[in-house]
Amino acid sequence: MLPRRTFLQQTLSGLSTLALSLPGLGSMAGIDFSDKKKPRLAMQLWTVRSDIEKNMESALQKVKSIGFNAVETAFFPETITIKQAGKALKSAGLKVCSIHCEMPVGKQRDTWTELAEVYDCKTMIWHGWPENSQYKSMEGIKQLADHYNEANAFAKSRGLRFGLHNHWWEMTPHADGRLPFAILSDLIDKDIFYEIDTYWTKVAGQVPANVVRQFANRARFLHIKDGPAAGPDDFMVAAGTGSQDFPAIANAGEPEWMVVEFDKCKTDIFEALRKSYAYMIKNGLAEG
Repeated sequence: MLPRRTFLQQTLSGLSTLALSLPGLGSMAGIDFSDKKKPRLAMQLWTVRSDIEKNMESALQKVKSIGFNAVETAFFPETITIKQAGKALKSAGLKVCSIHCEMPVGKQRDTWTELAEVYDCKTMIWHGWPENSQYKSMEGIKQLADHYNEANAFAKSRGLRFGLHNHWWEMTPHADGRLPFAILSDLIDKDIFYEIDTYWTKVAGQVPANVVRQFANRARFLHIKDGPAAGPDDFMVAAGTGSQDFPAIANAGEPEWMVVEFDKCKTDIFEALRKSYAYMIKNGLAEG
């Protein structure tokens, strides 16, 4: 018979190994995931679009003062040029981790080049708005895959990387139970990555952690949003105060970046961002 102390040590070691081998179990067992590389935390500038329109420099400084060192760009007001935005971002000390953009068709090809150069960022993400009915059929998804592969080829020709962002329709199952993004994943280039919007994924009726786990090899970016997730028109709340299970989401994959975003919020947006930043950092879900 083993001495009691040796038995307990071996038992705990075995439980730790089991917890680490099963996604999501480690957090429940209280296992320290300090060896797992944490993603960086950024903020999607669409969150503060109205403040940027009023005073871009002030809005960006407020974002920086919260603790964010990086942002994901969306679309600035027409009165603000790409070069003006780039200068303001640099002045605020904000790095651009990724760029939401249009598909590289026609003049947008030159725009991609300018965005990448001015923002000093090589990561381009098709924002995916508005809803595309092609996701509702196999033939439509095949056509989309061709378009995305063409965009990826262009991105690589310019030394860039290309990713896709989802809303709820890409996560609404077909009749056979497969998610449109799962069908698409079999048809697109392996180096096209996904930016999984965890909130819209839940609005579609999916468990975000399960989806992140399903697309772990592609899910390099995650959008971090919280709220009731009952429908697309709900107001969002600070991370950690809504219905999302972010520890489970964090343990489901190994993303490079987590990007906090609000589409709309009833409370002061900068206070909601402060709470979200504090929640993600203090709980060890990401690095600032």
